[in-house]
Amino acid sequence: MSGKRACFIRSIDGDWLQIPDCSIDIEIRRRLTREVVRGHEGDDIVDEGAESAEYTVKGVLDDPTYLRVMSIFRSGQPYFIEPFDEKEIKVAISHFKLNGDTGDFELTLIEDRV
Repeated sequence: MSGKRACFIRSIDGDWLQIPDCSIDIEIRRRLTREVVRGHEGDDIVDEGAESAEYTVKGVLDDPTYLRVMSIFRSGQPYFIEPFDEKEIKVAISHFKLNGDTGDFELTLIEDRV
């Protein structure tokens, strides 16, 4: 599970863009409801059975690839190949950051699972 890998992303109706040598961090959260009742013992925590996955993709982009990523970013909800499951998932891009001097980028993708 270690090392860099290729990342694949596309707009709804576009071709896959491969970004080589990406670093990927994944954070998965369960959706919980918490009810605090005053005067009673303890809280009620309910697992709603859904989860959200946040993928942070880092690497280096050249100018043409940056322009393609921005096109995907502005096109609506893209698709992403989940790097460990290797399945296509629909995501929302919540964050994009680029260092114009070095080409280093950070892209945050969120998938909401039921």
